[in-house]
Amino acid sequence: MNFLDFLKDKLLLLTLQAACMLASAAFLYATGYPAASIGILLFCWFLILSVWLLGEYVRRRRYFRQLERILEDADQKYLLGELMPESFRLEDRLYRDMIRRSSKSVIERIHAVEDAGKDYREYIESWVHEIKAPIADIGLLCEKQKDGIGRRILMENRRTENYVDMALFYARSDEVYQDYLIKETTLQDTAEEMLRKNKYYLIENRIQAEVCCPDTVYTDVKWIAFILNQLILNAVKYRRDSGPRIRISTERESRSVLLTVEDNGLGIPPEELPRIFDKGFTGTNGRIRGQSTGMGLYLCRKLCGKLGIRIGAESAEGRGTRIMLEFPVSDYLMKH
Repeated sequence: MNFLDFLKDKLLLLTLQAACMLASAAFLYATGYPAASIGILLFCWFLILSVWLLGEYVRRRRYFRQLERILEDADQKYLLGELMPESFRLEDRLYRDMIRRSSKSVIERIHAVEDAGKDYREYIESWVHEIKAPIADIGLLCEKQKDGIGRRILMENRRTENYVDMALFYARSDEVYQDYLIKETTLQDTAEEMLRKNKYYLIENRIQAEVCCPDTVYTDVKWIAFILNQLILNAVKYRRDSGPRIRISTERESRSVLLTVEDNGLGIPPEELPRIFDKGFTGTNGRIRGQSTGMGLYLCRKLCGKLGIRIGAESAEGRGTRIMLEFPVSDYLMKH
């Protein structure tokens, strides 16, 4: 708030004050009061008014600066009404009361939306757990059928299971801390398990897979398995027609372990590479293949952020793609 805006706000008051001063001066002059004395009275009146305006401006400016600091420091800015300092001015108390009532309405609305979202997530989780039972039964039945039809059904069933897992992990992605368990994880075993789960998909597409992950990290096995599974499926989806390969490897660095999932597939155009982790982004290859939802890599980035893992990508169009997961390792763990 600058002084000019303050004067504009007090314009009506100043106009009334000036009118009163002039009317009083005119009355005194009409009654024969000396002009010099009237001038002194007007000067004193003007001086008192100026001092009052300056003091009022300083008080209001200090008050609003305090409000700005409170608002900037508050984590939940909609609680400003509860944090506003006391004021002797009636209008400040009225504003504070109105802001409190407005904030209360906002908070009630937020709680209602959160409750609705929680109910929806709980329903999705319940539905996913229910649907996993028949999916598992179909898988067991198809395992017993060694013919081509049984294998084909098994592949489609695996795709269905993957989409169901995506729905579950998406529903839980905002509350990872309630569902994960950090423990020592052997990346070699996790990567091999994901390749085994997708073995028929890999065989069908004649993909050669290699795993070299001797390092261990501390993370949640279930969540990192989901991320690896998405990266493997992406590598298969955007494979090249001849000699497709996937290589999963680790490299121990000074303060981290770098897990790399590399393929020799179609690659990503350079102008699209910065957007591949955006929600719903399918890109040129996704539109050509017609199988992309734009959610796989988005979920990978979101879960990596929750688990404290850095994720990045390198790609050359027509030559393949590398997805890197960087697991932080503390000095204590490096020594032991």
